[in-house]
Amino acid sequence: MNPIDANYPTDLPEHTLFQQTANSLRAACLGLLQIGSPQDKATQVRVMAAERCPLNTAETFPEPPTLPGRPPRPLLVQPAQLKTRAVGTLEGRAGLIHALTHIEANAINLALDVVWRFAGMPADFYRDWWRVAQEEALHFELLNAHLNQMGFAYGDFPAHDGLWDMAERTKNDVLARLALVPRTLEARGLDATPAVRNRLVSVGDQAAAKILDIILRDEIGHVAIGNRWYRFLCNSRQLDPISTYAELALRYQAPTLKGPFNLGARRAAGFTEAELLALQGTTGITTG
Repeated sequence: MNPIDANYPTDLPEHTLFQQTANSLRAACLGLLQIGSPQDKATQVRVMAAERCPLNTAETFPEPPTLPGRPPRPLLVQPAQLKTRAVGTLEGRAGLIHALTHIEANAINLALDVVWRFAGMPADFYRDWWRVAQEEALHFELLNAHLNQMGFAYGDFPAHDGLWDMAERTKNDVLARLALVPRTLEARGLDATPAVRNRLVSVGDQAAAKILDIILRDEIGHVAIGNRWYRFLCNSRQLDPISTYAELALRYQAPTLKGPFNLGARRAAGFTEAELLALQGTTGITTG
């Protein structure tokens, strides 16, 4: 993808650490996941030539004691402890951009984690999620560069760890991971992004709005990948996607989704009409 800002760095160095030392793409993703600096992680994800890494779908790895690699900041707190700031102030707008940057840093980790953790899936599964990791890395770099141009840095504001918390809860169940991370938590971004974009436009931040246009476009594709592989597993296990989703949402304590929903974006991401009816409570099925 081409950067949308003339100041966006295009002369990134070629990092070959994981290409040279990893035995496979999945091993490379585990190594990348352990990098503490999100800036370095994003750079290495973006420049790594995955085609140079063999793809071993069957291999398994011992889990490192601490995942993912993290920087010392931001301070991670409970969501209720985060302050709501008015975007009409520079600090308030920076706080919003920081929150979005943190989401994208987590999204890189989530995509890398799916690739290394779950063995035995078709080869296209891993290629799909590697592409997601690269696009999430671009999103992080765009938002991080914009935050820096505002005079702030990633880590200047506290953040919460809701996305990774759900990844931890579902780390032993690929079906639950697909149901409750891309199709639930990340799909909420499809609903929220237009309103956030409008807030930024209202205070004149057209550059941030353009970044969100890229993110929404790409996230539709990411959620579609989640839908594709969730249905693949449901079909292979002879499970009903809607009732199975409701059961998984209850078992893993997924957050309750509340409208308004971006139904157009959700349709584009592959949600069926029956799933959208269930989401809105029309059928009486609790959907998380």
